[in-house]
Amino acid sequence: MAIWLTKESKVIVQGMTGSEGSKHTRRMLAAGTNVVGGVNPRKAGTTVDFDGTSLPVFASVGEAIKETGADVSVIFVPPAFTKAAVVEAIDAEIPLAVVITEGVPVQDSAAAWAYNVSKGNKTRVIGPNCPGIASPGASNAGIIPADITPAGRIGLVSKSGTLTYQLMYELRDIGFSTSVGIGGDPVIGTTHIDALRAFQDDPDTDAIVMIGEIGGDAEERAAEFIKEHVTKPVVGYIAGFTAPPGKTMGHAGAIISGSAGTADAKKVALEAAGVKVGKTPSETARLMREVMS
Repeated sequence: MAIWLTKESKVIVQGMTGSEGSKHTRRMLAAGTNVVGGVNPRKAGTTVDFDGTSLPVFASVGEAIKETGADVSVIFVPPAFTKAAVVEAIDAEIPLAVVITEGVPVQDSAAAWAYNVSKGNKTRVIGPNCPGIASPGASNAGIIPADITPAGRIGLVSKSGTLTYQLMYELRDIGFSTSVGIGGDPVIGTTHIDALRAFQDDPDTDAIVMIGEIGGDAEERAAEFIKEHVTKPVVGYIAGFTAPPGKTMGHAGAIISGSAGTADAKKVALEAAGVKVGKTPSETARLMREVMS
């Protein structure tokens, strides 16, 4: 069992013929992901060979869905064209769109999100600027390395790609149901709360790792949700305990303003909700190992 991405998921890649899209399509296929085609209007009607697997290229997401039954799109297009790609996926009503692209203008992300809401939120958007989603042993949509961990019963939601990989590796002896990298931009689609709700409802997820970072109030809002709605144990980590105020650290959304958005403030809020919070990734892994034992 997993959330949002399963072995049955049929994946298309918007931008499959580009350098990043083709590289990661090959990696997704090697991981066992059921990639069924790509989208590039200029190369529609052609096929691309990936180590013996021939995938068709379609003119649009709508055509790809009609021909293949695809229900997931992974988006690898340049930042200037990302909004149009997301809007196309939304118009086609694909259930899940995973936006890997980094450097998408915040205004474009906000416009795409508002458009999704206006269309009834029929598409779950993960990202932008995220590593994607992986259900180990079942499917991998994005750039998360497939060999870090086996399947297990921990759910993970994270703003940070590299910390996603580290926690998956440190807890590889237990394994994960699904790992979701939501991205660290100021405006994103899927939130911590969305993933927490899904993991709470997933019968095959026993505990949850939540990775946040300085800036904004997403973690405080997640803490309130955990307090009211999550009965499964949650272990947390907040990146940026030593970050200086007023300086952007890594992600565009990771900036402290005054006393708001600090790692300490987020830690206090999470602990008040019953979340065990580690001061380092390794301590966080140790806390989760204690929970699972």
